[in-house]
Amino acid sequence: MSNNLLLPSGVSSNGQPPSLRLRVNAKARALTGHPWVFANEVEALLPAAFDGEVVECRDRNGRRLGSGIYNSRSQICWRKLSRDRVALDEAYLHDAITRAIARRDESGAGNNGADKNIHVAGGGNIRRLIWSESDGLPGVVLDQFGDALVLQIQTLAMEKRRDVISRLLMDVVRPAPADIVYRDDASIRRLEGLPQTTGTFSGKPWEPRWLNIDGFDYWLDLAGAQKTGFYLDQRAQHSLVARYAKGRRVLDAFCNQGPFALHCARAGAASVLGLDSAGDAIAQARRNAKRNGVEAVFDVANVFDFFNDTSPERRGLSWDLIVLDPPPFAKSKSALEGALRGYKEINLRAMQRLAPGGILATYSCSHHMRDEELRRVLAEAAADARRRARVLEFCHQPPDHPVLVTMPESEYLRGYILCVE
Repeated sequence: MSNNLLLPSGVSSNGQPPSLRLRVNAKARALTGHPWVFANEVEALLPAAFDGEVVECRDRNGRRLGSGIYNSRSQICWRKLSRDRVALDEAYLHDAITRAIARRDESGAGNNGADKNIHVAGGGNIRRLIWSESDGLPGVVLDQFGDALVLQIQTLAMEKRRDVISRLLMDVVRPAPADIVYRDDASIRRLEGLPQTTGTFSGKPWEPRWLNIDGFDYWLDLAGAQKTGFYLDQRAQHSLVARYAKGRRVLDAFCNQGPFALHCARAGAASVLGLDSAGDAIAQARRNAKRNGVEAVFDVANVFDFFNDTSPERRGLSWDLIVLDPPPFAKSKSALEGALRGYKEINLRAMQRLAPGGILATYSCSHHMRDEELRRVLAEAAADARRRARVLEFCHQPPDHPVLVTMPESEYLRGYILCVE
């Protein structure tokens, strides 16, 4: 780092913006375009006075890598905004927000994925509008549910600009939002030194209500349900899996609110059972099934225990289609090894319970698990189950969750639909 005196005004004594400098021996991915720099990759951290502000980062030769937001309290001390010198002011935020929305409007992203053959019922205003670094707004996640927005802020710099961001969203997003629900209860905020809170832009409580998503009514609690209230990243998969459901006995494992189960039931499945360990999610799934007039059974159960149950009533159970959509087993890189064992175990058990020629739709939402690792886990599970598995579909997150080529972490959802012979 330069020896220039750093002033609280945001400039050094020579009139230049404050900057981080990478260590000489640092193998920083930022050198090849990744938008993150870790604290152990820089010569020295800047004073805490610059936390939540824009600073520059330079390589070991002093060449500028770009402007980004800084936080000395975070392991990821710098997150890139632009190659150019920019200020995180209202003009930047307005431009980033409008461009993020325009990308979705132009591509149709959020209308249930890239498959144009999948029919969507009124889905255009139910989508992800902002996906963090992929949209030039590190730590900002925004989902649209009709006239309601659900906002998650996970970085100090964006937290300091919450009021400006909220006002811009109310002005820019269409249809005009009735309110913004703040879901700042994710544990990741602790890594930035931020508290976990919830609330709304208006200050009024947000009451749960029915919302139609892809032809089904769901009772959504945007203020209290998991994530932002609904797993929008799986919408295309719900319809895709349902294509294989007609006449089949379906098991929807880790079903949450039941969208896979509901789609399969309406598509003509012979029977549908949804399992989840969360009692409130099962209660909601039952309510959704009744509201939509579809036949599906939902039970509270630990999926691992369910598959391992050797009681007489369950020992001989088999299924024609099993959906595995578990929560992320690898929430950190250090947890990956254990997660791989967990993914193999659950896929092995599912394959053993599939009738010959059955369909396995299996997913991972752990960004620490790469595609080659998931493929290896499935291959090992198939070998141990003594089954031959053929790939029918390669699955990944939809276009409204865009992936940066230089940032593997922006791609987190992947999966396969397999025919297990």
